[in-house]
Amino acid sequence: MWRKLGLGLAILFGIHCAVAEPAPPAGKLLQAALRYERGAGVERDYHKAFRLYCIAAAMKNRRAMYQLGWLYFNGRGIERDRSIAMGWFHRAAKKGDRYAMRMVKKFNRVPPRRDPRCPIVHDPGKMRRGQIAAWAHLLGTELGVDPKLVMAVIETESNFDPLARSPKLAYGLMQLMPATARRFSVDRLHPVENMIGGVLYLRWLLRHFHGNVGLALAAYNAGEHAVERHHGIPPYRETRHYVRKILGQYRRNRHPVPPRNRFGLS
Repeated sequence: MWRKLGLGLAILFGIHCAVAEPAPPAGKLLQAALRYERGAGVERDYHKAFRLYCIAAAMKNRRAMYQLGWLYFNGRGIERDRSIAMGWFHRAAKKGDRYAMRMVKKFNRVPPRRDPRCPIVHDPGKMRRGQIAAWAHLLGTELGVDPKLVMAVIETESNFDPLARSPKLAYGLMQLMPATARRFSVDRLHPVENMIGGVLYLRWLLRHFHGNVGLALAAYNAGEHAVERHHGIPPYRETRHYVRKILGQYRRNRHPVPPRNRFGLS
């Protein structure tokens, strides 16, 4: 009884104190990435800079595309690959980046190649499972959410179909509702932003419920207020089946509480 009461109080206090953390605009991600690349006021971290540039590039920021090319061209924190570098320079040049245009002109004999570590996809119909896994790893690593949990949620929500649509108007890989997309400031019709919104929501729920995976999943399916109202997993057949299915795949009911600052932003 006391255990249930304690859980109920924790949920109630958590829900009223927690605040949603929307996705920052691409420009802020770019500035954070530049700081981590240069070690300006933070410890230099090329891998984190790469992830932030990648997310900003997916949100169509041309400077982020150029910086990714620069990392590959110079082998900064990543294996040097001039073909992938030129792939990024070509993308940035098409967006109008004049520095990228110079690189494309100067190294026009280097064949451009797409980056498998940061697969930018704007058409959901062209997003493949390998690209989904790459983004689950990248976003999960950056936001402190286990990529295996992200993949388990995607499999259960949409069976890896970026065009999945439910009768309740949930859409995409992570089946975002319109209100959830607005809450986290993402375009749910964009396949990468759909994943950004879904992982941000998972992250928020894991923080909200202090790393309790079962409660976070129940809230992802039924809403955090339903979990609050029932002081635990709601007695809905669909929600309980949903939680059992994902926990059967993930096999862990505890998750480290993600850090307070997402994307390395204060």
